[in-house]
Formats: sequence, C-alpha cells, structure tokens
Amino acid sequence: MTAFRPADAAQVGEVVAWATAEEQPVEIVGGGSKRGLGRPMQVEHLLDLSALSGIREYEAAELVLTAAAATPLAEIEAALDASRQIMNFEPADWRGLLGTEASRPTIGGVLSCNLSGPRRVRVGAARDFFLGFQGVNGRGELYKAGGKVVKNVTGYDLCKLVAGAYGTLGVLTEVTIRVGPRPETART
Repeated sequence: MTAFRPADAAQVGEVVAWATAEEQPVEIVGGGSKRGLGRPMQVEHLLDLSALSGIREYEAAELVLTAAAATPLAEIEAALDASRQIMNFEPADWRGLLGTEASRPTIGGVLSCNLSGPRRVRVGAARDFFLGFQGVNGRGELYKAGGKVVKNVTGYDLCKLVAGAYGTLGVLTEVTIRVGPRPETART
C-alpha cells in the first residue's frame, strides 16, 4: 500500500489530482478512528492527513474555533476546557465499539461522518455547529465554503452537505466550528 502524507492543503490537492488522473481510488484517513464504519475499502493508496493538525485560530469570546482537519479531539477539548467551553454536539469516542483503540479521533473525522453524542436531540448535530471549511475537491482544486461567523447567508450551505458525506465530496483540510459555554453544573 502506498501512503501519502501531505504537509499542507496544496499537497493534498496534488495527491487528489494524481489519483483522479490515474483513476486510482484513495482512502482518506485523519486519525483512523472511523475506519471501522461501513464496508472496508479495498484500495492500494492511503491519504494520511495526520500532518494537517493543530488549532489555527480560537476566539473564546466569539465562541469560534478553527483547526486543521486532523487535529485530535483531545487537543481541541483541552483548549476549550481552559476557557470553560465545550463542543455542544458532544463528539462520541467510538474507538472501543469499532475496535480502533490505537487510533485518535479528529475534528475532521467527526464532521465528515456527522457523528454526535447523546445531546444531539436537544442541541443539534455536529453539522449544526459546522460554520466553514477549506478542502480539496475531486479534481484536486482547493476551495473554501462558509466562514467564521454564525450568520453566513451567501450561497449554498456546503457545510451541511459535506457533513456526513464521509469524504466522498472532498477532503477537509481545515474546519471552523461554533463552540459553547460549559454548563455550570451537570447531573445524570
């Protein structure tokens, strides 16, 4: 298996453009925690996005966070915890259920699969907190959609379309989400 590990979005575009030109299927992996979902892929090429990691911008007062797609959820949760904030959609850790304990869940994987925790019924799904993204389409072209504000009314809401598409509509390289204040108390 050939593994590509691009360092930035431009290199992701080059790999996708090559795969399209050569008609080669590619498996997209961030942290690998969602590889057990669906039918296993039979491919010879792996696009490892793990180098696209890190929080790019975090405005605690504005409740907005922008991070590279392969940023581990643990890193995001630690940054939010320091400001007494949370991801309202409670991304669940499915590693035990899917048998992928050695992997690490990423923000891009959560949004690509639109996976939310038990509060989804009350506060909404991951896609409802997905404000914007940068990505690479199937031709290897870089593009962005949405923005860094809650009220973004220009054009189609591609974030809602991409959330839950499992990477079939493009490769996420950077995402922007809305976060919320952590509740003062919790009870079960």
